[in-house]
Amino acid sequence: MRVTLHEVSKGRGGQSLPTTSLEFHTGAVRFALAETEQRPSVLGLIASGRMRPDTGRVTIDGSTDNRALRRTVALVDAPDVSDPHPDIALAGVVGEELMFAGEGATPLHARRWLTQLGFGELAGVPIGNVDPAVRVRILCELAILRDGTEGIVLVSPDRHGGSPDGWWRIASEFSDRGYAMLVIVGGSAAVALERMHELEAINASGPVEPLVLDTWPVADADDAEDAETRDDADRAKTPADADTADQTETPGEVLDEPRVDDRHADDTTDGPGSPSPDSPADAGPDSGPDPAAAAAPVSPDTPTPDPDTPAPDPTTPDTTTPNGADR
Repeated sequence: MRVTLHEVSKGRGGQSLPTTSLEFHTGAVRFALAETEQRPSVLGLIASGRMRPDTGRVTIDGSTDNRALRRTVALVDAPDVSDPHPDIALAGVVGEELMFAGEGATPLHARRWLTQLGFGELAGVPIGNVDPAVRVRILCELAILRDGTEGIVLVSPDRHGGSPDGWWRIASEFSDRGYAMLVIVGGSAAVALERMHELEAINASGPVEPLVLDTWPVADADDAEDAETRDDADRAKTPADADTADQTETPGEVLDEPRVDDRHADDTTDGPGSPSPDSPADAGPDSGPDPAAAAAPVSPDTPTPDPDTPAPDPTTPDTTTPNGADR
């Protein structure tokens, strides 16, 4: 079996998947590069016949037959598509896949199957806590239980951590058993695989471009260092300069002594509203009390005027009698 992707893409302008061409076949393992969160799953769906590309075409043995492609190629561990929930116990995942394969699907059958594979002690462990290489081994073994499976598309095994050579060697074992293997990985895993020459990993999607790190120009780095040095020097001398400035601005001033207003220095007996004799407001004829009125004796029977009551207007005629009645 040979599966070929001819310049396939997905989404407007290739946003979901840029133009990609690759090929994988029986008895060989290949890896393909797909970055971002969604592109690995999109590429896996297209390569396994479960999604139609917007451009290009996918062929199996030279013909376009998505139904045959879906029957013969299994999509394994694709994020948000075919990956199991991380909190489900490993025995539960195995039981579900055994049911789809037409096998006994009870918890006892799942534990027996794991024991035969050598992982019986992991039956109660959530699959999210299983070692990455062991996870790949179990999921791939479950995938080939379905009748007619001839190939596997394994999506993003590098997202679970671990060394790439672990899951790559497992994929190579399945290819030696006669399956067509395509492993979709990210950029870091692709670089690691190409550097491990003993693995003889082949990139089906083309060579991986080397990672280039942006570096600052030397002149800019020197300018930044000089600016940082100047800032440190300014911070070091700022407290001393501030103290000197405070001392030179008011050398004869006593900071703790309260200030006295010269205009009210002699107003020791008057209230807070008493005018000052030097105030410009004292020059008017109506300002201050009448000296004659101040010297006149005050009768005990004379009522004290209410400061809040307005004075009568002298131009208004008096309309009341001596006894207070209206005229």
